[in-house]
Amino acid sequence: MRFFNFLNKNIFPILLVNFIGILGYSVVIPILIFIVIDFGGNGFIYGILGAMYPFFQLIGAPILGRLSDKVGRKKVLIVSQAGTFIAWALFLLAFLLPKTSLWSSDSEFTGNYIMTLPLILLFVARIFDGFTGGNVSVANAYLSDISTDDDRDRNFGMMGASTSLGFVLGPAVAGILTSTVLGEALPIILAALISLIAIFVIMIRLPESNPCVVDTGSLSLRSFRRFFQVEHKECYGGESSEEENSSISFWSILKLDSIPLLYAIYFLTFLGFSLFYAGLPIYASSILQWTSIELGIFLAYSSVIMILVQGPLLSFLSGKLSSTIFIIIGTVLLATSFYLLSVPNIYVMYLAITLLSVGNGLMWPSFLALLSKVGNHQMQGTIQGYGNSMGSFASIFGLVLGGILFESIQVTVFKIGAGIFLLIFVLMVIHYFGNRKAVSGDQEYIQEVETAS
Repeated sequence: MRFFNFLNKNIFPILLVNFIGILGYSVVIPILIFIVIDFGGNGFIYGILGAMYPFFQLIGAPILGRLSDKVGRKKVLIVSQAGTFIAWALFLLAFLLPKTSLWSSDSEFTGNYIMTLPLILLFVARIFDGFTGGNVSVANAYLSDISTDDDRDRNFGMMGASTSLGFVLGPAVAGILTSTVLGEALPIILAALISLIAIFVIMIRLPESNPCVVDTGSLSLRSFRRFFQVEHKECYGGESSEEENSSISFWSILKLDSIPLLYAIYFLTFLGFSLFYAGLPIYASSILQWTSIELGIFLAYSSVIMILVQGPLLSFLSGKLSSTIFIIIGTVLLATSFYLLSVPNIYVMYLAITLLSVGNGLMWPSFLALLSKVGNHQMQGTIQGYGNSMGSFASIFGLVLGGILFESIQVTVFKIGAGIFLLIFVLMVIHYFGNRKAVSGDQEYIQEVETAS
């Protein structure tokens, strides 16, 4: 029954918002490479297009995270979701434009592609969505606000399960919708509608969570100034003052205990998975000769496994093992899975994606729970925002390099990903034994003081 605790009124709305947002995003994943190729692009353009979102999220996420600390999570979530809706509308407009050639290239570095007008609009859409894409960091800060040490791991596991559920339904729905007369345009229409629904869900169902911000009641978009009006209440128990939190910089965040290590792991994790997401669609379409439906089924299977791991399994194991242990186990499984992905055999591929799903299901929610324990509530938006920027910064390199490297070294890209997760494993093992030694030293010091007294 612990698995169904997510249905309580505190956590269910943010899980619903997260699920809707991921569903809108995931319906496009299996078809995006085919859209890019149809508009004149290739693997190089696909990688550059994928990098646009994290590059501009690198700029926007810390701003939105800090803004959520000041004016509240709810209002920033509405703004970021509205940006996503506008981006999908621009994406849809690309299907209506003529495929006018702007320039072309045929080199060993970039491959053969034609830059067309619809491709340019896709870039504009991804740039806009990236800059307003603070959904993830603000949602994680929201969940941190409403979690306690007793249910933190379980809550972040549920958040991961809602993400995975969105990834299950999205690719499956995309595979069905692309077979209709509207083809690849129909999933884009659905993504836009889902983003619009998410805006109203946030406005109606999601209460403010920031403990030092008073929700001013029903939100009205009639006045932009009134929308961002905020009232503060006094925060006690060691919370930083509003003036102190307003001056938080990236360098001051780095001085917090464990933050340098956690941000390094944030960066490396996104770098590894960016190689996966950049290489897999090209791998599937060129070497494995999969259709968009087959790729959608493959990704949906992965998400089903992650739902089971992040939902029932993490709920059952919550409190029995530390977050650090879950991360260590998860990185071993991820390193193994990335190595197996380099074997172009369907049975090995499904074994690899199974290990990847279990590893990711154990590792990532546990990592976010560990990150959410650093600092206080009034810093969580900023901490999560800068962490999201670490991921965005890594994705810029990973998505671009993944597309370029796959053209030359192909499946060796996945072996590089395996090495990245082995590095995370080593860092976490050092961190784990370092913490145990520090705790042991503290206990010995306390015993010496008690004995002396």
